[in-house]
Amino acid sequence: MDPRPVSLKSLIPAVFLPVLIFETGMGALAPVLALSGRALGASVGAAGLVLALVGVGQILGDIPAGALAARLGDRNAMLIASCVTAVTLSGCALARNVWELGVAVTLTGASNAVIVLARQSYLTEVVPPALRARAMSTLGGMGRVGAFVGPFLGAAVLAGHPVRDIYWLALLCTAVTAVVLLAVPDVGGAAPAAGGKPVPVRSVLRDHRRVFLTLGLAVLLVGSVRATRQTVLPLWAEHLGQSASSTSVVFGIAGLIDTLTFYPSGKVMDRAGRLWIAVPSMLVLGGAQAFLPLTHSLTTLTVVAMVMGFGNGIGSGILMTLGADVAPKETRSQFLGVWRLCADSGSAGGPLVVSAAASLGSLAAGITVMGAVGVAAAGALLRWVPRYSAFAVSGSTGRGGCALRRVAVCRTRRG
Repeated sequence: MDPRPVSLKSLIPAVFLPVLIFETGMGALAPVLALSGRALGASVGAAGLVLALVGVGQILGDIPAGALAARLGDRNAMLIASCVTAVTLSGCALARNVWELGVAVTLTGASNAVIVLARQSYLTEVVPPALRARAMSTLGGMGRVGAFVGPFLGAAVLAGHPVRDIYWLALLCTAVTAVVLLAVPDVGGAAPAAGGKPVPVRSVLRDHRRVFLTLGLAVLLVGSVRATRQTVLPLWAEHLGQSASSTSVVFGIAGLIDTLTFYPSGKVMDRAGRLWIAVPSMLVLGGAQAFLPLTHSLTTLTVVAMVMGFGNGIGSGILMTLGADVAPKETRSQFLGVWRLCADSGSAGGPLVVSAAASLGSLAAGITVMGAVGVAAAGALLRWVPRYSAFAVSGSTGRGGCALRRVAVCRTRRG
């Protein structure tokens, strides 16, 4: 291993750059997946389902992603996922009906889960604890930047071209990602090697069930509130009678605020502790969502959207950081796979609550409920995030301080 200390700058070529390129391709897909379904003759409901299948694929891929990374190593897992993604994106572009498109989109979501988990697992291994939150926040920020830049790049590609051409753009980004992975060595030499004998996921669940049933519940709530913001903004904008173009501008402004705040939040988490970001992030995001039904104009809608973007942006990387803090070294990848399953399940469930409330005739009630969930998520984090740990917050070990895994288990036992 290279004796030189790991820094954020040294992680750019091997970690942040490939994730940024890959997520830019995925970001270009997001706005047009439903349109792609419509182009194949899908109904409005079926086209919306096509978009939701990305999240379904991520949920289905989380636990296999952890097992794959544990068996083959993080870098190899990413290369395999990139190859699979190239095949699935080709399937999306060549799909002849909505069912073929749906299968290909689901598999694309699953391979995306492998990419993100592999880099998270690698950062957990090589980054010093004092730099962990900044590294994870930056990793999360790469996804935000990709989601912000991707749609603009996609719009340029689609000018005068069919919708399916967006998949070739995403395929190009995936190919470039694979080239970068092959050309740029990981920091400190080779990536951490795969472990020895594979550990069944059920053993990880059994050994750490108290953490998953407490802090994992908080993660699920956080995931649901975060995902809901992407649903409630367009729905409420339509309720107010705003045009599609105006709604897109509001989204862009909120996305810019979201993108600009990821690094400062990581710095605060490293220096002051995770709770100084985790709790305010959920209070701001949940409070802004609860306030959204009180808006009645484009101006007030934009202000609330900006506050939501700020609340979500400062929480960039918080779930990955907490997962890295509590992940046991010997089964890290499998643990993180279950951890991501908790977050992704919340991401799928939150918008369903809003959609169900809207179908019952009260969109405002559904939005308000999810605002309350944000407050509940803040309370759950306040209760179950470990306070004292040499692993979680460098130099903050206090009375009763011990290894983080022991702290996490002890706290959940008392709960």
